[in-house]
Amino acid sequence: MSDLLPAILALLPIVVVAVFLVGMRLPAAKAMPLAYLSVVLVALFYWQISAVQVAAASVNGLVVTASLLYIIFGAILLLNTLSESGGLSVIRRGFVEITPDRRVQVIIVAWLFGSFIEGSAGFGTPAAVCVPLLVGLGFPAKAAVVSGMLIQCTPVSFGAVGTPILFGVKTGLGGSESVTAYAASIGLNDVSELLPIIGHRVAILHALIGTLVPLLVVSILTRYFGPSGRWRDGLQLWRFALFAAVAMTIPYVIISHPRVLGPEFPSLLGSLVGLAIVIPAAKRGFLLPAGPAWDFADSSDWDDSWRGGAEVKLKDSSVNLSTRMAWTPYLLIATLLVVSRLPGLPLGVWLKTFQIPGDADLLANLFGSSVSVKPVQWLYLPGTVFLIASCCAMILHRMRGDAVKRSVSRSFVMVRSASVALVFSVPMVQVFINSVGGRAGLDSMPDVLAGVVADFAGTAWPAFSSLIGGVGAFVAGSNTISNMMFSQFQFTVAQQINADPLWVVALQAVGGAAGNVICVHNVVAACAVVGFVGREGEVIRLTALMFVYYIAMAGMLGMLLAI
Repeated sequence: MSDLLPAILALLPIVVVAVFLVGMRLPAAKAMPLAYLSVVLVALFYWQISAVQVAAASVNGLVVTASLLYIIFGAILLLNTLSESGGLSVIRRGFVEITPDRRVQVIIVAWLFGSFIEGSAGFGTPAAVCVPLLVGLGFPAKAAVVSGMLIQCTPVSFGAVGTPILFGVKTGLGGSESVTAYAASIGLNDVSELLPIIGHRVAILHALIGTLVPLLVVSILTRYFGPSGRWRDGLQLWRFALFAAVAMTIPYVIISHPRVLGPEFPSLLGSLVGLAIVIPAAKRGFLLPAGPAWDFADSSDWDDSWRGGAEVKLKDSSVNLSTRMAWTPYLLIATLLVVSRLPGLPLGVWLKTFQIPGDADLLANLFGSSVSVKPVQWLYLPGTVFLIASCCAMILHRMRGDAVKRSVSRSFVMVRSASVALVFSVPMVQVFINSVGGRAGLDSMPDVLAGVVADFAGTAWPAFSSLIGGVGAFVAGSNTISNMMFSQFQFTVAQQINADPLWVVALQAVGGAAGNVICVHNVVAACAVVGFVGREGEVIRLTALMFVYYIAMAGMLGMLLAI
């Protein structure tokens, strides 16, 4: 029992989140302070981490929180701006012209457009863009949040132009003699040359699992938010849903091949190809079931638990807005995100030079601890892109001063409601991750948990490796950080049991992507942009269905491919 005690205590913050947030349905603003308190107590009194280390990790979390709130504010401001300008009304009419079927709309907006935003920006940005857009189209707030979160799995491994692979896995494996030796044994020079191979395997796994994601999204939508509450209403769309899936996943896999483009562009370009194929097909009714288009019940009949605090009014524009002009803010967002993140273009490098504080050394080894706080590159954050798009919308849509004032003031009120949960959830994550170097001589809490699972699994480790990646992302809120924490661990365990280490690391990355659908601070952020704060546990109860499916499928594929 004493051998298991560190793992049990390391699991405590996760259990607190599960019990209070998901089980008891407490708002994140109440559950996350308890989780933070639990991880601090464990770190101080069992891991015997210094108070200085805990304080530095907490400050780091607060800095990350400030960045998240900045992104959330920008997304909320764009929503309120388009609501006031009449742009949302025009966009909604455009979608109805494609199809009035809500199941098809959610596939186009969440699965395809969301994957494009993920491929260009990552870090939870798709929810900040797509969730308010779905609400503007007439989706209940809860349905919009759930749908926006459910798709944050397949495209995530190649989000932000491949960051989880090119930075997360590379950092996790870098500097390891065993990895370098393995690369040499297969005729490669270093870790960098392994990344395209791992990335392609990640894409194959995601394509095999993710092909059912659009069908699962529409089925969950119809079961929990439909007037009849039936899975069958979603399953009726199976042919179109599978078509929309492979329209993205087939080019996604091809693009990921080392001899094509590699890990930077599968989500970014695969989703664009999908949009180009699926939108014309939907207009023509290709593979759509016969009968009336599926829709929600009248909003007066919605369950009160579906509604958010953000009132999205579909006002008509005071000027004659064209569809192109209404979409201009979103097109501007997509363009700016892509050009600022494409490797080789100078804009991203230049934007990163604007940071707070200007001297990164000021935050290195904060308070004399091992924690270094990364300066906030405020111009590079997606929040700045959202603010630019909002300002352009105000000008291009010729908004009056009183309308601008209403959108700004309402945005400040909405973002304030998300701040309490994030102020505790992100520092909790940072203390959890940085729990190393204590007098107890223990590895970090994530490593202790992973080690116990590895000892339990033995030669069946590939069935569990994606679960570790998923738990890492659930806690850390990032596929990239999960890969940084566990890639070397996964590689070492694979070699010990004579499994293929590259497949096992790929399973880690896939699990880390799946963990995003239940990540607490991603859910808090998605809820905040439509005023659904305080109901995060309700969302995770539904998105957990996708997480279980993804991890189970990855585990089965792991046993087939890695052993």
